[in-house]
Amino acid sequence: MTTCNLIPECCRHSGDDALTVEDYGRALPRWCLGCGDHAILAAVQRFCRDEQLPPEKTVCVSGIGCSSRFPHYMETYGFHGIHGRALPIAEGIKMARPELNVFVSTGDGDCCSIGAAHWIHAIRYNMDMTVLLHDNEIYGLTKKQASPTSPRGLTTNTTPRGSYLNPLNPLSATLGVANVSFVAQAVDWIPDILHEIIRMAYHHKGFSFVRILQRCPAYLPNTFEARVKDPSSVRLLTHEDGLVPTPAIARVYGNQEEHDPLDIHRAREIASVSDPIPVGILYRDPAVPRYEDSFDSDRTDTAETTGTALERELDKITIQASA
Repeated sequence: MTTCNLIPECCRHSGDDALTVEDYGRALPRWCLGCGDHAILAAVQRFCRDEQLPPEKTVCVSGIGCSSRFPHYMETYGFHGIHGRALPIAEGIKMARPELNVFVSTGDGDCCSIGAAHWIHAIRYNMDMTVLLHDNEIYGLTKKQASPTSPRGLTTNTTPRGSYLNPLNPLSATLGVANVSFVAQAVDWIPDILHEIIRMAYHHKGFSFVRILQRCPAYLPNTFEARVKDPSSVRLLTHEDGLVPTPAIARVYGNQEEHDPLDIHRAREIASVSDPIPVGILYRDPAVPRYEDSFDSDRTDTAETTGTALERELDKITIQASA
């Protein structure tokens, strides 16, 4: 089952007044108190406010999971799809309407398990969209099953004797795919950095993959607790062409490494180490070609021509009322 948010004509922004954070909120989120999804939602809404993104030209796409309720809480267009299929839906939207701002919210199960094949090929296509991987290392919506990113030995409802497998590393996997163009990592408990990484991901023209480590208070309440309390457990990746932390953030998070986002070999080395947690832009190459650009030169369809064509076809089967 899929659901689609549509913005009524009367609610579309006229452009006369500045939009506020509240203008991007649709409903009261139903996530658990303390869930990292709240921080991600707040960061995206704040970013939309800062950029004044027109809600009628912005679309949020998701699959299935706690994170995938995201479109329900954004006053934009939205598509809540089926499990693991957020990326092909987003790609279709971008192909049909390349001028739209496309955001994808997906979870560690939704993206890295049932949606893994779509994830790999979406990296290859490098279409212009911002992809947020909400990674809490557990299946939350279906009540504590091991996910592909769950740590080895974790006891869950599907691994009562502990998970047998080492966790999949989404950063390393993404950096290993041909045509990769943007990879970053953030954590939900540093909101200013999360906001800045989302901003940089949006302005990158290509497939921007942002893994966000987020807390699940219901099923893994202690997973990141020690790291939240210990700033040295986070290593900020800084660079003049990457993340530049504010003085206040730099004072708290003094564990830093200057990393050139164009250096994919070092990016892969950084991605392979989880302690301390690397936070920042691991890789960015704006020169990587985008799939949709291959069709721009001979593109003849627009929103208007598509609408006219649909009306013409529908008129063929319309039954007119008799006079």
